[in-house]
Amino acid sequence: MSKAVIHVGVDDSWRDTGAMEWALQESLLRREPLQAVHVIDERIRTVAGIPPDLVDDQATELVNTVQGYLDEHRNEAQGPGLGEGLDASPDDGQGLLDHEAELMLGPPARTLTDAAADSRMLVVGRRGMGTFKRLLIGSTSEAVVAQTTVPVVIVPDRWKPSDHAGPVVVALDQGDDHAPVMEFAIAAASERNVPVRIVYVFDLPGLYGWEAVNAEGVSADMREQAERHFENVAAEWNQKYPDVTIEVDVRRGHRVDGVLNGAAKADAQLIVVGAHHHARVTAALLGTVTRGVLHHATCPLAVVPV
Repeated sequence: MSKAVIHVGVDDSWRDTGAMEWALQESLLRREPLQAVHVIDERIRTVAGIPPDLVDDQATELVNTVQGYLDEHRNEAQGPGLGEGLDASPDDGQGLLDHEAELMLGPPARTLTDAAADSRMLVVGRRGMGTFKRLLIGSTSEAVVAQTTVPVVIVPDRWKPSDHAGPVVVALDQGDDHAPVMEFAIAAASERNVPVRIVYVFDLPGLYGWEAVNAEGVSADMREQAERHFENVAAEWNQKYPDVTIEVDVRRGHRVDGVLNGAAKADAQLIVVGAHHHARVTAALLGTVTRGVLHHATCPLAVVPV
């Protein structure tokens, strides 16, 4: 059973990433406390010419600054009207959320995933949104996705709550267990009072030598079958959550491009995808779609283990 705590990873650029802002927003929506974690990479403390005490002092100062920011945000959240209609937090019985910042030592990705292993979710930032996107995302965020046992939300640099106003987009295929992914997406949509939009992207298998009319016929059949399938999926979830609108968007094309384009067209607030974790895998073994969306999404992305 997950503890009602949201973990967020922070480093010295935490003010420039959107991870802290998204985590604080989610904390208020869920009325759950936030745990900020800064990890000192143990390898840095062994680099010649860099005194370990200096590394530790800078890390301690960073954590103290983050704690001050969390305390300030907590005090602002108690201002008139902001908490109206919200239930009191189970942590203190008075609606106060006990946000904390913590310092840890170890490999960053492993330490973050271990710290958040029994929590609600882990939030991390993603860098590289310029013209030349980084080939590898900040090894920490990608490695966290590969290793986690809880949902991970990856937030682009400088994300703000006002950036997107559309639905929660959930990317599904026809063969997976959808339950964990749909549960996460529906919870996020319900908190934000927006619809869930199921996006399914299909492409034709190699049809070299087929006449165009045949290919179009096959495409139309595949679209019709997919739409029927996911309308049934939506209907099943609507029976369980009748207050949440669930839409279906079936597209033909490259799966990564299809998910990203579907999310962009809808002005999605969040994309939710599933990730298989048959074993502790490396970042290089992330699913193609998950990896592609993770690199290029312009809104926050939630990766949910299934």
